[in-house]
Amino acid sequence: MAKKPRSNWGGFSLNPRLEMPEGVWMQCSSCKNTLYCKAVASNMHICTECGQHFRIDADTRIKQLADESSFEEFDSELISSDPLNFHFRGTSYKDRLRTDAEKSGSTEAVKIGRAFIKGRRVILGVMDSSFLMGSMGEVVGEKFCRAAERAVEEKVPLIMVVCSGGARMHEGVISVQQMAKTSAALSRLDDAGGLFIPILTDPTTGGVTASFAMLGDIIAAEPGALIGFAGPRVIKQTINVDLPEGFQRSEFLLEHGFVDMIIDRRDLRKELAKLIDYLWNK
Repeated sequence: MAKKPRSNWGGFSLNPRLEMPEGVWMQCSSCKNTLYCKAVASNMHICTECGQHFRIDADTRIKQLADESSFEEFDSELISSDPLNFHFRGTSYKDRLRTDAEKSGSTEAVKIGRAFIKGRRVILGVMDSSFLMGSMGEVVGEKFCRAAERAVEEKVPLIMVVCSGGARMHEGVISVQQMAKTSAALSRLDDAGGLFIPILTDPTTGGVTASFAMLGDIIAAEPGALIGFAGPRVIKQTINVDLPEGFQRSEFLLEHGFVDMIIDRRDLRKELAKLIDYLWNK
């Protein structure tokens, strides 16, 4: 049978256009430029046009920060319970935990372990926004406290990459208790002469901001990160006042003394190594 001739009009083919494969191109949420995904990944997930720092998962962050194959995770077996038998819009908390674990490849919103950063031994914690928006519940609080205790026992600095939507509503007052618990752990670390450096990334909000995130010896932040307690829209709706330009972004907080320094992600390993050398003499 003869092949059916392709339809055309004016020399142009009318065949259906081939679809672009997913994961090849992306749009920057800041400058709206279309970006080649591989170029963004090779640039440490930073926009190649405007420098916007995109959110990344815990495993990617660990690969960027820790010396190769040096990260040794501990307490990964800790898994959240469901103390309130919480349900929201027909979905149980247990189902949400299971779904986010499958999506993120993590059992909780933070990974902690021993690591080396340019040869400097540390306890490293990394929060993961892809697991319940990095929210802090009983396990996140417990993992953080254990990390602080190990930093005291092993006499090494505690480095924490913070990314969180705040206290986890699914656990009610138990999640709020973690604010006091983590703050007390840092007080014991300070009494022992320890060093704690949090790196605030986008977003750092709610109960996490109101506890361990802002209790560092040096508080660093990534460029453009949203950092605050209540979000800017909530504040504006509450007080009915136009907020300053860039309100609650890391540059605004640096100008007003809430963070000590802003570090580009591409320089983070180098700058952390410098800070450890300057501040840690044990």
